[in-house]
Amino acid sequence: MKRLFLPKNNHWLKRTILIFSFILFDYVSTLAFCQTPYDEANIYARAFMTSLGILPGLTLFVLIANLPVYMVLSVDSHTIRLPPKIAVFIEVAVDAFFAWFVGGLHFSGGSSWYWTASDLPRQALGALLYMVIAVPFVKPHRPRYDN
Repeated sequence: MKRLFLPKNNHWLKRTILIFSFILFDYVSTLAFCQTPYDEANIYARAFMTSLGILPGLTLFVLIANLPVYMVLSVDSHTIRLPPKIAVFIEVAVDAFFAWFVGGLHFSGGSSWYWTASDLPRQALGALLYMVIAVPFVKPHRPRYDN
């Protein structure tokens, strides 16, 4: 069970914390600004919120929707063993994917409550913000799997 729930090293734990900070931003802003379930644009989150109430429905939706992301990060942190040149490429690609995922789903969704720009600028800003934080702190350009 430890293998499934705890990332193997600090490198992967930092990435997990970064991704979940964007998820927490979306969660808190939705709770703060959502008055009725029909205010939520995500139809799946809206269905949970309509059935269970805003707080329990949103909480359950966020846990279910993001559990696969956390599991992939945790399992991958234990199984990846690549040569350094390939690992650097893979790490940058993973961060670029997560930047677009986090920027598109969570930053764009969380900022849509108070920023009336279209989805593309919000998503691009979220992806840029993720990469600006990830590159110096997660260090995808220097993966170290042994610590």
